[in-house]
Amino acid sequence: MKNLYFALGAAFSLLSVLFGAFAAHLLKDKLTEKMVDVFEIAVRYQMYHGIGLIVVAWALSQWQNAYISAAGWCFIVGIFIFSGSLYILSLTGLSWLGAITPIGGLAFIAGWGCLVIAAFRQ
Repeated sequence: MKNLYFALGAAFSLLSVLFGAFAAHLLKDKLTEKMVDVFEIAVRYQMYHGIGLIVVAWALSQWQNAYISAAGWCFIVGIFIFSGSLYILSLTGLSWLGAITPIGGLAFIAGWGCLVIAAFRQ
């Protein structure tokens, strides 16, 4: 699992750099300033949690704990729901997507909580 989390963390981080460049160079003239900001929030949180997945991979190399693996899955789900919904919202204007974005945020919170619990259980 640690190799999967490390690879996904690196891939999500790589994509966040690409998406950030895409926003900076191609979207600024095509979207409203508010929608560019929404897109950039998605990029930022994707990067944070891509790095979080790399931390999860490191933690799994140190300790065997189900909470660490759960944190990784929470980060993956969070990236897809939180960042994914914001990407689609900013590009399409489908405002109902804003209603599911907090579910991804809760997944991020759960992931960090799992890491806290894992640290105390070692």
